[in-house]
Amino acid sequence: MPDYSTVEATTYDLIVIGGGINGVAVARDGALRGLKTILIEKGDFGSGTTSWSSRLVHGGLRYLEYFEFNLVRESLREREILLQTAPHLVKPIQMTIPIYAQGSRSYWEIQAGMVLYDLLSYDKSLPNHRMLGAKKMKQLFRAVEPEGCRGAAQYYDAQVEYAERLCLEVMLSAQEAGATMLSYVIVAQLQRQGNRVSSLLCRDSETGEAFTVHGHEQTVVINTSGPWVDQVCRSGIQGNAPAPVGKTRKIGGTRGSHLIVDKFPGAPDEALYVEALTDGRPFFILPWLGMCLIGTTDIRFEGDLDKVHASNDEIDYLLNETNRVIPTAQLTRKSVRFTYAGVRPLPYSDSKKTSSITRSHILYDHTSEAVENMVSLIGGKLTTHRQVGEEMVNAALKKCKQPPQGHSATRQAPLPGAILAGEAKKLMTMANRDLVAHLLSLYGARTPQVLAIIEEFPELAEPIVPGQPDVKAQIVYSVRAELARTYVDICRRRTALAMRRDYGFVALPVVAEVLKRYCDWSEDRCDRNLRDYYTYMRDNCIPDYQLDQYQPPVAAPVA
Repeated sequence: MPDYSTVEATTYDLIVIGGGINGVAVARDGALRGLKTILIEKGDFGSGTTSWSSRLVHGGLRYLEYFEFNLVRESLREREILLQTAPHLVKPIQMTIPIYAQGSRSYWEIQAGMVLYDLLSYDKSLPNHRMLGAKKMKQLFRAVEPEGCRGAAQYYDAQVEYAERLCLEVMLSAQEAGATMLSYVIVAQLQRQGNRVSSLLCRDSETGEAFTVHGHEQTVVINTSGPWVDQVCRSGIQGNAPAPVGKTRKIGGTRGSHLIVDKFPGAPDEALYVEALTDGRPFFILPWLGMCLIGTTDIRFEGDLDKVHASNDEIDYLLNETNRVIPTAQLTRKSVRFTYAGVRPLPYSDSKKTSSITRSHILYDHTSEAVENMVSLIGGKLTTHRQVGEEMVNAALKKCKQPPQGHSATRQAPLPGAILAGEAKKLMTMANRDLVAHLLSLYGARTPQVLAIIEEFPELAEPIVPGQPDVKAQIVYSVRAELARTYVDICRRRTALAMRRDYGFVALPVVAEVLKRYCDWSEDRCDRNLRDYYTYMRDNCIPDYQLDQYQPPVAAPVA
């Protein structure tokens, strides 16, 4: 557990609220530039929008039709940086766009878009696009609906299968650079002196311990809480100022839902980027950890941000549209293995068409609302998190009357798990090649640390769930080295156990056994985590029509 007395005794230059991918990127950039930095996250790192993305690091091809060329260029540049600084997590993936006569864009329009996409990624290491005629498309993709197909476009983007781990590594990098990174801490109150936020009253959500984070006269507060930006701005303020930080609504989020299904007849080995026949919205059919990831939707959301899950209608929509593109799939509700949904922190807009709302991020300076040392992030993408971090720290340094110190070091600095091909090859000479290959895909250069646990306790090389690649040592490592504090942290964000089978319930007895024996967790703590795990899955992942299959636990772990 963190030492909150040390936190209270420290004065910080940069206070970051929100530990998603953008928040940890700000903390990393600030710490690398020598700012005394602290980040406060109300849950686990990356547990909000970051963990509910389509798991792509992409340029945003569809943004071209809205003339957001700067956003596409920025995204393509950041994609290349991530391919170099996190090669164990961010990997190239080929995308194919089938082109149909009844589609909203013609063959030539899509080809023009492809040319422009290549031009905007002039410094890329990935291949240029290619166009396929109708005959070639039908030869290569025999399962894809042939009627009306005029051909296809193929191009490369990147995939991050473990998006949560990308966030985690940025967090670990920030911590290594000297930032204080706090999870499961609620900002209960923004405290002001005059026109500045002077301190934050905080509370550990597990222990209830209260403490204060202090700033000084030049401290800058950065609000990167995603869909919760407005909630943070409304946190109670003491002193002679009005309660909220500004009165205007800033976030108008939309829900995006995804499905995970087993590989089905006709499932592509590479990604398909297709247009839904019912409403023309593009969606992805992606290979993911030996399964298929299908998404996403784009629906305005006004509900509880801590309880967001895919509706039955959205599930049916994605299943039906996939079946139309790949008739052999024959997916039904029974095919669904996991669902997840999240809220995009888009700027509030009256636009009726959600897809037309800009995906460019906005740095909202609260000086116009009589708070001169606070900046909120509106928007932001997984792909461009590093750029957001750099821009936010530049803005903070200007407020501190310090000019930005050149380019951010994050443009070249590898993440902790970045590994050279030669180092990976050496590890692959070990006896259990399959295990090492799996660990490399999650931990990269940190794989030897997990293997050291197995060397100390050989029994921890056993699988958590028979037939699945994750081993017991990963549970121990997640607690010892990755700040995991709950079952959900371990099964949903440090590993993909929850997403592989039965919402992770099948793994929980083993998780509890390992935590009690090797991490000194009490029986009571495990029972409490079991109940919390069920609540989380019920509120965020299990579809309504599947709820009767998963009953609330009483005392014993759910098998």
